Amino acid sequence: MRKGYMYRIIFVAIVVLSAAWFTMTKPVKLGLDLKGGVYVLLEAKPEEGQRLDNEAMGRLIEVLNRRVNGLGVSESSVQKVGDKRVMVELPGITDTEQAIAMIGKTALMEFKIQNADGTLGKTLLTGKALKSAAVSYDNLGRPQISFVMNLEGAAKFAEITRNNIGKQLAITMDGVVQTAPRINSEIAGGQGVITGNYTVEEAKNTASLLNAGALPVKAEILETRSVGATLGDESIAQSKTAGMIAIGLIAVFMMVFYRLPGVVANLALICFGLITFATLNFFGATLTLPGIAGIILSVGMAVDANVIIFERIKEELRFGNTVMASIEAGFKKAFSTIMDSNITTLIITTILFTLGTGPVKGFAVTLTIGVLASMFTAITITKVLLRGFTMLFKIDKPILFGVRGK
Repeated sequence: MRKGYMYRIIFVAIVVLSAAWFTMTKPVKLGLDLKGGVYVLLEAKPEEGQRLDNEAMGRLIEVLNRRVNGLGVSESSVQKVGDKRVMVELPGITDTEQAIAMIGKTALMEFKIQNADGTLGKTLLTGKALKSAAVSYDNLGRPQISFVMNLEGAAKFAEITRNNIGKQLAITMDGVVQTAPRINSEIAGGQGVITGNYTVEEAKNTASLLNAGALPVKAEILETRSVGATLGDESIAQSKTAGMIAIGLIAVFMMVFYRLPGVVANLALICFGLITFATLNFFGATLTLPGIAGIILSVGMAVDANVIIFERIKEELRFGNTVMASIEAGFKKAFSTIMDSNITTLIITTILFTLGTGPVKGFAVTLTIGVLASMFTAITITKVLLRGFTMLFKIDKPILFGVRGK
């Protein structure tokens, strides 16, 4: 039994130390309401004859995700709202205009023959044939966009240039001619450049848009909102203050009513915090104000689980059982109650995550992680610590568990 208990101690130590390391070395990702940034709401506007189904909306969200990644925003969120709206959150973005331009631009690249009078012929090839695009520089150091086509696109491009030698091939972006070089010979290999009066930043943005792909459905920006970091800083500061006051009151309450188990519960609560934040970091979850609410609620549930256990232990002690026997019986009798209450909570969080959007999902995620962490700390860590203190200091007085001796 002692050998098995030592294995449990080692296991708990590894979990807690790993959680502490992960919490301290990797900062928690903050959402838009805490970090500040840009909020954009778009609505899909299908053209005549174009279907707007779940598949089309899925492709729209996929392209928007790629564009957002091109901006380098790791905590971004792109979510469907209703049937034809998409909500984009970009925490930490300061250049609002650039972000909006990148998100809402159609980025439709087309290859057309330009006639002598400047008019354009029909579309011969689109940006769907692109494999990649990148910024390069011409002989004079001016930025341009180099592109490489996929196999099918390269073959089509070679055919177009072969059949139109001596004509101008216009490359357009969203209907605007970017360049119209003269075709002198067949261009094999599917490589080319788009020149124009680009700045380096414009060339980078255009290349990023091309790599992300054109929007499969035209999307109109309905609402934009810039959220300052001041609100987030105040919210975090207030949450920290409220959290410290709450934890302090809980610590005093537990020690007054439960003595030694109260001290153990306070240590387990620290472990709970480390495990919760380490799990959030591990899965790359983004912390928002509703998420903080979920964590605070799970703290209460963690304390509640310990209260149930300790009350069962006190009942056993009042029956005249020994301290060790009471600890074992208390945990065994409290297990089903704790499990039932937490499972019902997890059912609710699953429904919230499945049917909810944005803040509701954030609340559901943090509460789920908190509930699972509270179950682990109450059932495993609290028991290991309580048994460890009892055996180490040879405690056999019920008064140290808040029970007056008869």
